[in-house]
Amino acid sequence: MGVIVLTDAVPRSWPRTPASSPGEHAIRRGVIDSWFLLAVVLLLLIGEVMVFSTSFFAGSERFSDPYRYFWKHQFALVLGGVGLTLASLIPSRMYQRIAYPFLLLAILGLVVVFMPGVSHGKVHRWIHLGPVNFQPSELAKGAVVLYLAMALAKKAERMTDFVYGILPQLIVTGAVILLIVLEPDLGGAVSVSLALFALLFVAGARLRHLGALALCGLVLFLCAAFAASYRLDRLIAMWDPAAHKQGHGYQLNQSLLAFGAGGVHGVGLGESRQKMFYLPEAHTDFIFAVVGEETGLWGTGAIVGLFALLAWRGTRVALRHPQPFGRLLAFGCMFLLVCQAGLNMAVVLGLLPTKGLPLPFISYGGSSLVMSSIYAGVLLSLSRESMRENQVHA
Repeated sequence: MGVIVLTDAVPRSWPRTPASSPGEHAIRRGVIDSWFLLAVVLLLLIGEVMVFSTSFFAGSERFSDPYRYFWKHQFALVLGGVGLTLASLIPSRMYQRIAYPFLLLAILGLVVVFMPGVSHGKVHRWIHLGPVNFQPSELAKGAVVLYLAMALAKKAERMTDFVYGILPQLIVTGAVILLIVLEPDLGGAVSVSLALFALLFVAGARLRHLGALALCGLVLFLCAAFAASYRLDRLIAMWDPAAHKQGHGYQLNQSLLAFGAGGVHGVGLGESRQKMFYLPEAHTDFIFAVVGEETGLWGTGAIVGLFALLAWRGTRVALRHPQPFGRLLAFGCMFLLVCQAGLNMAVVLGLLPTKGLPLPFISYGGSSLVMSSIYAGVLLSLSRESMRENQVHA
């Protein structure tokens, strides 16, 4: 089997697809990847059940309406469904045309949150539009991936040149990451940073350049952790949550108790005790812990399996697309979904310090649900342009 990267640049460990340039193939639109769509639909259905289960008590306590969060989730689900459908109908050439305007729009959104009257308090993460709140950092994640796919595809032959192939993307993406950190949203910044690293890798960047970037990223992450006392406290609490169970380790400790109570088979749907005001954010960032409590290892294993299916089919779409831009965009969208899921699960299990990252398709949160659905729609669109078996060179 031959080997390449996704941009036809230098050899790596990806199965070779035919060398191509943006105008070399007249792309034919076929059928969508039904396995990928099935995984997305099943994750959305699980999210429906778990948001209903986990938000009942929170809605009752905060708004005297046990269904408030659930109905808001339905609104986001409808928007996400519309976004997924529209994104799946747009051909890749249209995504190429909107890459730069979309990035500028995302940066504008990240700047607007710092304007007086837009956000409240010291946290600048949301734009309030009447009854609707939108998180620009979620939009920025997709915008960065779209921009990187476009920029790296154009520079496929120069990816071994740090100044020409990598530095411009570092400057642009670094500016976006800085704005996200200032909100502050360290979890979102980590997601964008990892997406940048992954796309540079599959685009053909030299390993020594990537190693230097990884080292710099680690140093910056530690600086960000030490710059805010609460981040450092969370990092310390991660190593021994039981010793800090009344402080910064409280949420993690309650999460681990939920998994312990669920065991293999779970306590039953709707029967969680941890969601009854013991586990903070049980319907958002820590919903996976309630899944573990109510459905046990079987339920959590099913979710992990569905995200593994997304990773497999998304990578397959990337490898089979006839153009470098499509390959990079497919890989980037897949990576955003799977990476955020992995980070969320790692946080809930105590493998990473606590930070605000929802579980795609499952956690309550309109911005995340809508954007995750759009990423899935983009992948479905690209899957319709993928080459058939007999077109792929071994």
